[in-house]
Amino acid sequence: MRQKKLFIALLATMLLSVPVIVLGIKASGEQEQVQSASAKSLEISFNYQRQAGPGSNQYAVWIGNEKGEVVKTLFVTSYTTKGRTRPGEEPVRGYVKRPACVPTWVKASKAQEQTDQQLDAFTGATPQTDGTQTFTWDFTDQQGKAVPKGTYTVNIEATLIFDSDIIYSGTFSTKDKAGAIALTSTITKEDESHKNMVTNVKAVLK
Repeated sequence: MRQKKLFIALLATMLLSVPVIVLGIKASGEQEQVQSASAKSLEISFNYQRQAGPGSNQYAVWIGNEKGEVVKTLFVTSYTTKGRTRPGEEPVRGYVKRPACVPTWVKASKAQEQTDQQLDAFTGATPQTDGTQTFTWDFTDQQGKAVPKGTYTVNIEATLIFDSDIIYSGTFSTKDKAGAIALTSTITKEDESHKNMVTNVKAVLK
């Protein structure tokens, strides 16, 4: 009788441990699902070196769709959208006074159709010192609404000096997992003396 009671007690202990094992397997499965989930944001960064003289130090960072339309501008330097007004002069946007100022962004964003208030939402001062510039996209459009699942492009355009303009771009999907995006660059005109304005450009899904 005593042995029978011991057997029953042992069997009960084993049965009680089964849910713990099952829960452990479930937790492990959930962890694997989290690790394989799609990225939630995109981080863009580059090293910036301020250049001497006019006609330089302008850049824009934006996300585009497959049609080439701007989904969201993350940043554009203030001279591009505001210009520089001197006493007695009427305000003129920088890209109007200097058409070579990040021209690809100007055209794609239809900047001429946007109000000053709309442009102000993503306009920022040109950095006065060298250093890493970082921008984050949270998969929303200019109005803050989540974008549809699909393929997008990340674009970084820098006007190195007057008509020397370089663009870094890469394509990715909102379904992609975390990792670096391959970027390619095109330049309108080589300029050795200003080539280090924007370097080490990276775009990483996180």
